Amino acid sequence: MALSEIDRNLLQRCLARKPRAWEDFVDRFMGLVVHVVNHSAQCRSLRISPEDREDLVGQVFLTIVKDDLAVLRHFRGESSLATYLTVVSRRVVVAELLKQKSSSRLNDHEGQSEVGDEQRVNDRDEVERMMAELNGAEASVVRMYHLEGKSYQEISSAVGMPENSVGPTLSRARRKMRQNAEGHA
Repeated sequence: MALSEIDRNLLQRCLARKPRAWEDFVDRFMGLVVHVVNHSAQCRSLRISPEDREDLVGQVFLTIVKDDLAVLRHFRGESSLATYLTVVSRRVVVAELLKQKSSSRLNDHEGQSEVGDEQRVNDRDEVERMMAELNGAEASVVRMYHLEGKSYQEISSAVGMPENSVGPTLSRARRKMRQNAEGHA
């Protein structure tokens, strides 16, 4: 979908720093950014608090305004503005979630009991067992998407699979993992 006239005008107004342009921009795309935050957290099975959600949304908008609206200046208009902002938002949110996840792992580990360590080992063994039951490509795609936070494009390049095959591969792998988990329960 090409850039709409409404978005083209909004973009031009923002880049020219016209009065109320930024407020109109935020009003127009706030829902989209909130959706990306919620979806990104849900895809990684993370529960986020309303405060975390606000922080992540704020981080996305800070990224957009950083360096004199550099993100908007780099937009080439080859897609809709919403599509472009979805990609930008997802990258920012995933990076932030991964940062938070790694720092919380360090903090959680400091006061953890031996029972918690044993449970973590058992959980990791279970995840590795489930992933071992997938074929090589499926396991790689699941690992890269869910554990490494890579985009479909990055996964496509890494495994040599067409980008439009990544989603169906993830769906099949998840279904197999669910079926295998139910079979072992």
